[in-house]
Amino acid sequence: MRSLILDRDGVINEDSRDFIRSPADFRPLPGSLEAIARAQSEGFRIIVVSNQSGISRGLFDIAALNAIHRRLLDDLARYGASIDAFFFCPHGSDDNCSCRKPKTGLLRAIRDRLGIDLTKTAFVGDKISDLTAAVSVGARPLLVRTGLDVIDVETLRAIGDIEVFDDLMGAVSAVIAQS
Repeated sequence: MRSLILDRDGVINEDSRDFIRSPADFRPLPGSLEAIARAQSEGFRIIVVSNQSGISRGLFDIAALNAIHRRLLDDLARYGASIDAFFFCPHGSDDNCSCRKPKTGLLRAIRDRLGIDLTKTAFVGDKISDLTAAVSVGARPLLVRTGLDVIDVETLRAIGDIEVFDDLMGAVSAVIAQS
C-alpha cells in the first residue's frame, strides 16, 4: 500500500507559537481534511508524524495529545477518512533524543513498524526540520506554505530538491498525479 507522511501543525491544522494544547486549539486548515480524504480515496495510507515538545515543557500531557488526535479523527470521519498511524516526539530540543525532527528516529520507526519503503514515500511538512528529515531518509520532501515560518529559496536549495505548494491539497494532488 502506498503511504503519505504528514506533519501535523502547520500542514493539517493551524499552528501556534503558543502550541496546540487541547482539542479547542485544533483548527483544521482550509481544505486539509478534504486533501486527506482524497489521498485515502486514492489508496494512500496516512501517517502523521510530529514534534510535540509541549509535552516535555509541561504545557500538555499525553492525554491531551490523544484528545487532540481524537478531535482530528472525528473531524476526518465527516469526510469518510481517518489517520492510519500517529507518531510523535514528546521531547524538547535540548533532550538530545533521536526522534525529534530533523533527526530521523520517527521516520525509521515508521519504516520498521509499518514496513514502509521511505524512498517511495512523500513527506509533507511546513518546516525545515520536516524537509531535512525527509531528505535524510530518502523520502520525497514537499513543503506547504501554510505554517508559521517563511522559508526562503536559498534555504530550500541548500536542503535539496524541494517541491513547494500553497497547501496540503496542492501537495496531495501532485503526489496522486505522480503515483
